[in-house]
Amino acid sequence: MIPRVSEGTGVLRTRDGNGTRVGFFELFFDLVFVFACTRLSHRMLEHLTWVGAAEALLLLLAVWWAWMYTCWTTNWFDPDHAAVRLMLGAVMLAAMFMAAAIPEAFEARGLWFACGYVTVQVGRTVFVVLTTLRHELGPNFQRVLAWMMPAAVLWIAGGLVHDEARLALWAAAVAVEYTAPWIGYATPGLGRSSTADWTIDARHMAERCQLFVIIALGESMLVMGATLSGLAPASPGAVAAFAVAFAGSVAFWWIYFGRTAEAAAERVAASPDPGRLGRSAYTFIHIVMVAGIVVAAVGDELVIAHPGGHVEGGALATVLGGPALFVMGHALFEKVVFGRLSLARPAASALLGALALLEWTTHLFTPLALAIAALAVLVALAVRDAFIPRPQPVSGP
Repeated sequence: MIPRVSEGTGVLRTRDGNGTRVGFFELFFDLVFVFACTRLSHRMLEHLTWVGAAEALLLLLAVWWAWMYTCWTTNWFDPDHAAVRLMLGAVMLAAMFMAAAIPEAFEARGLWFACGYVTVQVGRTVFVVLTTLRHELGPNFQRVLAWMMPAAVLWIAGGLVHDEARLALWAAAVAVEYTAPWIGYATPGLGRSSTADWTIDARHMAERCQLFVIIALGESMLVMGATLSGLAPASPGAVAAFAVAFAGSVAFWWIYFGRTAEAAAERVAASPDPGRLGRSAYTFIHIVMVAGIVVAAVGDELVIAHPGGHVEGGALATVLGGPALFVMGHALFEKVVFGRLSLARPAASALLGALALLEWTTHLFTPLALAIAALAVLVALAVRDAFIPRPQPVSGP
């Protein structure tokens, strides 16, 4: 029997105002998404076309949404409670099926991916709806479930068709799911939620998203290590490309964690409406940075495998596009949280764009040289951040 929070079961976390640390079971849960990110980067590598990019984007948005909704769930529900652990274990199993289907999600395993994703989203939400029937959070979760059901129909329908039809139906499903929070899950007969209804533990939410950035960086480490180990023998150029890729991951970490990660958590926690700020800063903006890391990992694999010669279009897009996405995402994150835009980040993005234009018109670089140029931009940004004082929260929501 699923416990209800009104019955004193302790299924909800206890708020003490100091912030709740991430639990070991939550870390265990995240291992599934290391695997999912690895599958995503391999799929992108094998489908370096505009259509392949659109497909990879939809799959990444689905993976992120499955993880993020679970993150919000464990922000309220205690993962050390037996019932919650059983639910999370079932979600992990379904997520593993979903992740395993990613390489052929738009081919033979579309229904497999859709069923895994729908099981994660709907199954978890049914659990929290039943658990909170007599709690003040109950109507919020009921609205979430009401919006997940039509999206689930679109996901399953997409798994039953092929090619453009699948892409269109899954794009519609993603649109439904990503629109719902912005309109408060407005549901006939149930009303709509406001961000004030979602009283989150901001420090826990921040730590969870920080850990997902680590997951994405870990995936990039796996990709670069596996690529180098698969070369026999590894050329000096490949070894140099490996070192550049590793340094790029360190630069990503430095830019994200060096100045703003902890300050942002404090800012969200101190906000009069942490649900609104957390929704914008963590739920929606972090996916841009994660996408940048995943795309960069594809570029790392291409450059390690082929450090010399002509820069192909796929390498150009991933070697420069990944860092540009990450830097733009981090600029948006700082703008939303601290109320100001760091000019260094748009400047770095513009410089990466200029490098892309230069290579496109002159074919000046080898893949390794292009990766070194992209690394130089990231390192310059990280060094600049090291000498800038930690940002202070602005007043107001």
